[in-house]
Amino acid sequence: MPSPEAARPSPPRDPILVVDHLSMRFGGLIAVNDVSFHATRGEVTAVIGPNGAGKTTVFNCITGFYKPTTGRLALFHGAAPSAARLDAVTAAGLSWGRTGTGALYLLERLADHKVASWARVARTFQNIRLFSGMTVLENLLVAQHMSLTSSGLLSPAALLNLPSWKRQQQAAVDKALYWLHKIGLVARSDDPAGDLPYGDQRRLEIARAMCTSPVLLCLDEPAAGLNPRESAALNELLLSIRHEHQTSILLIEHDMSVVMEISDHVVVLEYGCKIADGTPEEVRNDPRVIASYLGVEEDETAVVAAEVGA
Repeated sequence: MPSPEAARPSPPRDPILVVDHLSMRFGGLIAVNDVSFHATRGEVTAVIGPNGAGKTTVFNCITGFYKPTTGRLALFHGAAPSAARLDAVTAAGLSWGRTGTGALYLLERLADHKVASWARVARTFQNIRLFSGMTVLENLLVAQHMSLTSSGLLSPAALLNLPSWKRQQQAAVDKALYWLHKIGLVARSDDPAGDLPYGDQRRLEIARAMCTSPVLLCLDEPAAGLNPRESAALNELLLSIRHEHQTSILLIEHDMSVVMEISDHVVVLEYGCKIADGTPEEVRNDPRVIASYLGVEEDETAVVAAEVGA
């Protein structure tokens, strides 16, 4: 029998996020059970699975809304550190540590606001959470409040409206306008966000997340409720974010056309457990994934796979 070390998969290629033996229990309910996977820097990683598979729970743990029962969630700024360095920071009880090229953050030890501001993990939600009474432009400016208030609203520069403060404000406006151009909403910048069509609100929420300059963008069902034209526009936006901004993307999605078209890596969950992990093509042809989505028993997976040609 091979040793546990021999059975481990090869180290991921330049990971930005490593989910290591993540479990989440709510009383007697095991929502996520010993799940491990990685997201590679500069790629789109999709987490898919039937309803109730534990996808949103995994997201909530990564983004600080839940504290996992067990497991490690390591995010890296710069190249991934050595395993020894990661283990040393973990053993020391720290929430972050410096590396040769940046820093590492143990997300399970950070408050949710620090996951966003320190680790630079941005997130959208399955249910749109825009400030509907604020204008489209204001929604993008409010996302930058941390950078605008880094020296404090009561700092001399802000109180006296000095040039340095004006430059900060103008930079925030410029970034907001850039993203309005990217999502085609410049003409509606002064309209209330709540007046936008549903698809535009989806893209605005993603633009607002990007205004925080994240290294990892987490999207919870971004294509939910979109028609085919809007889904195509979403795909184009996400691919441009990956290519032009080198932002790594982690998404939950039920729309398989979106997943298969833009994802580099797909992780499949079922009943809180990982059942597949690989490229879109590998996952598409995995009998366990086919059986999970079609709702057949495990001993029927071979029959299903033969019928679909997997």
